[in-house]
Amino acid sequence: MTRQQLIARAFVELADTLVDDYDVVDLMHTLGERNVELFEVDAAGIILRDTRHQLVAIAATSDEADLSELFVIQNSEGPCLDCVRSGEQVINIGMAEATDRWPNFVSQVAEYGFVTTHAFPLRLRSEVLGAINLFCRSHTTLSDEDVAVAQGLADIATIGLLHQRAVRQHEVLTEQLQSALNSRIVIEQAKGVLAERAGIQVGQAFELMRAYSRSQGQLLRETADAVIAGDVDSTQLRGSRPTRG
Repeated sequence: MTRQQLIARAFVELADTLVDDYDVVDLMHTLGERNVELFEVDAAGIILRDTRHQLVAIAATSDEADLSELFVIQNSEGPCLDCVRSGEQVINIGMAEATDRWPNFVSQVAEYGFVTTHAFPLRLRSEVLGAINLFCRSHTTLSDEDVAVAQGLADIATIGLLHQRAVRQHEVLTEQLQSALNSRIVIEQAKGVLAERAGIQVGQAFELMRAYSRSQGQLLRETADAVIAGDVDSTQLRGSRPTRG
């Protein structure tokens, strides 16, 4: 595919969540994956505000970007916190500049070799639900076109999160987002359980569960519950993986 085709596919894929029932965790993982695919970044992590207005990790493209410390710190300082507070992008930030702004955040990120960071708000007008944080191991500058596309992807994902507000009250959305955050805890537990039982990497365990969920038309949380309970094993999960050409 050309880059323009990949961009078009990403927008269509994210817009496809505009249905009555969709998987918020899977939507956020898709958003992160498309950013890594389209831009010169090595990892992406997405955070959402919970009911206490704390920033909580909901999805990541790698275990490194998934470190809870990165997001715990960002409840005090960091690009995502600034992004969520202001509703504005925080982009093309090298570690030299970042050290002056967020010293604790930088010390944590530097352990994993990231030297450039970008953050885009998940927003609709004045409402900010969270942010996507992009991490780079090289000095990467996003072009104006890159910035426009990345923000567009974040915006369409936000519309997906807010879609049900058109037919339900605000309390329902709050409950849905909190449920997604709670689901992620169970999913993380299931990843560890499956990795240990099957002797595979945690990342592989997640991809198996995700593929199985999609093939069965069920939520990741449901698959995670089945894995933890022992109702679904690695052989069944592997049977759902798509064949690669």
